[in-house]
Amino acid sequence: MAQTWLWRHPEWPRLHYDVAALAVELSSARREQGKVIGLYRAVGLAADAAEAQRAIWTEEALATAAIEGEKLDLGTVRSSVMRRLGVDEENPGRIDRHVEGLLDVMQDATTAYRRKLDRDRLERWQSALFPGGTAGLHRIAVGRYRDHGDPMQIVSGAIGREKVHYEAPPSKAVDREMKRFLAWWEATRPGHARAMDGIARAAIAHLWFETIHPFEDGNGRVGRALVDMALAQDLDGPQRIYSVSRRLMAVRRRYYGELNAAQRGAADVTAWVAFFAGQFRLACITSQGVIEGALEKSRFWAAHAGRGLNERQRKVMQRLLDAGKGGFEGGMSAEKYAHLAGVSKSTATRDLGALQQAGLLVTTGQMKGTRYWVNLPGWGLRLAAAR
Repeated sequence: MAQTWLWRHPEWPRLHYDVAALAVELSSARREQGKVIGLYRAVGLAADAAEAQRAIWTEEALATAAIEGEKLDLGTVRSSVMRRLGVDEENPGRIDRHVEGLLDVMQDATTAYRRKLDRDRLERWQSALFPGGTAGLHRIAVGRYRDHGDPMQIVSGAIGREKVHYEAPPSKAVDREMKRFLAWWEATRPGHARAMDGIARAAIAHLWFETIHPFEDGNGRVGRALVDMALAQDLDGPQRIYSVSRRLMAVRRRYYGELNAAQRGAADVTAWVAFFAGQFRLACITSQGVIEGALEKSRFWAAHAGRGLNERQRKVMQRLLDAGKGGFEGGMSAEKYAHLAGVSKSTATRDLGALQQAGLLVTTGQMKGTRYWVNLPGWGLRLAAAR
């Protein structure tokens, strides 16, 4: 029997959900969202807020690319984010056009959330993701909706034994489908005639866009940028304080499974909205920890200002701080430091000793078993001592 995709359902595209059935899930998500907003506002100082923004934005960029199997360089992403936040760096990283393009999209989605979303804007987003006009070694249609005659399918498996997970509407229908989507987007914005719950709207927008799959490539990243934009409109603020893509990456298999199930189902998308709301709630909880950690790191650097660290020491300390509580698995060692800083083990040992004497690091073990931890409560030392 032929598969009935969501876009072939008689009610398409009148997607809807059971408000009563989702009341508890959405209310719980709103509570955690309120905690994040309150915590972010309580941070107050510009430097601390910028640190929180940097951490969340960096994680989001890495995660939305990782969901598609693309691994971005952490240092390059962090450096680019810091430039966009107006934070000066002592040693700025290299510029990568693919990273810049992704961050351009993410930035436009959140900072220009009040601007109208139209075809031209979406096409520019997709074009920014592929500055060379290729995905890997393959040339793709860039800056325009797909127009090829072959079916747009999501498949897996070896050649000749492919499994079709989803088939999108034919290319000739994309323009019509996107016009309907964009009209719905405008009509359901906060303050407009058919305004709806912002979290549910973000969930439906993502599902709807991914179901149409209007581009030859980049649909996932553009679709998650739409989630960012919908949540910014709901918040009515440009701050990036949620880490939704990071959360979806953590449950990537389930995320794809829930999305695929919704694309094979009916116009009642209650189950999909419930899944999204649950992940958004968990993303908010994660963001609370990120903001608290950003505040702690900012205070750490302030406490050790003027220590005269060299470039190597600052780089490794930042990596340790970015790794968060628990730090590197097994703690920092001279060998790990030498690898990260590109120096000899003897130089690494001297650098680490100086950091310990300055009060930035504490140690456990002796001789070859010496391990270094950030000198902050709960940042790995107690875990190591308990082993």
